[in-house]
Amino acid sequence: MIRRTLLTGLMLGLGACASPYVQSPLAPPPGFTGPRIEPGAFVVQDGARLPFRLWSPGSTEPRAVVIALHGMNDHASAWRLAGPWWAERGIATYAYDQRGFGGAPGRGTWAGEALLVEDLRTVVALVRARHPTARIAVAGESMGGAVAICAFASDRPPVADQAILLAPAVWGWSSQNVANRASLWAAARILGSRAVEAPDWAVRDIRAADNLAELVANGTDPLFIRATRFDTLSGLVDLMESAARQLGQVRVPTMLMYGAHDQIIEPGPMRRALVQAGDPPNLRTAWYPDGWHLLNRDLQAEVVFRDAAAVLANPAAILPSGAGDVLAGLTLSRRSPRHLNRR
Repeated sequence: MIRRTLLTGLMLGLGACASPYVQSPLAPPPGFTGPRIEPGAFVVQDGARLPFRLWSPGSTEPRAVVIALHGMNDHASAWRLAGPWWAERGIATYAYDQRGFGGAPGRGTWAGEALLVEDLRTVVALVRARHPTARIAVAGESMGGAVAICAFASDRPPVADQAILLAPAVWGWSSQNVANRASLWAAARILGSRAVEAPDWAVRDIRAADNLAELVANGTDPLFIRATRFDTLSGLVDLMESAARQLGQVRVPTMLMYGAHDQIIEPGPMRRALVQAGDPPNLRTAWYPDGWHLLNRDLQAEVVFRDAAAVLANPAAILPSGAGDVLAGLTLSRRSPRHLNRR
């Protein structure tokens, strides 16, 4: 999303300088008795209602539960393909609108790492209380993966058993060139509240998935945010920087999935984050030669669903897809004509 809006913003002119806007927690409503699950919404620590979608095995208690975090500008329906597939195999999925997105409070404005992480802690605790015998996993796509990393690397990690990261957003400040850093820093302070849509060249040239039907569905979804504020973009880069630096500090069993055709979180930032993480024993990676950024909505999405189901049953399981290591895949792809010509 940064690449789709940055150059547009630099041509919009100047205004009054200000610090990038970040949402504050809400004032709890009168009589607030604490977090709870309501039909269709999590009520979290400050009384905010975060809408969710649930795909459940039905009357059977699930063997595992996925708490699913969507990516930038998206909402809970990002998991509309994965949720039903997992439900048929005894896995429940709770996907919620993160603050600032979908139907959650502050739509279109940035909530900040601390508040996004605190919301996740609360949601996980509520789901854990509802399903005390199930294995609980947090699955995060893109920005959602960055939120999951920051939460599990914090001094108060969520009470979940494992993390599944689908193309986590790790394109932070340190992975960007000087021009990107300087221009976004300035735009966030001079034009912070200005929201712009992606320029035509970005829509044409940058693809998030190979599943055209899903891309069209996103483009016509009224809950999908199409115009992004510059201060929100700056906040996203802050979050991605934190995630890139903290990946190696996550202590729960973690599976990181990445596709060879990802044009949103490109190979350089992903390689940098993995190298910086070192080789912690709890971190596994899976390289998908046919995968794009939206791994759970690609044409090969069921391959990813099946691998995720395997590691939910056993974090050390052999992956049904046989997916290899991401760093090894990135190294090979650098030498491959297919990689060089994929754009």
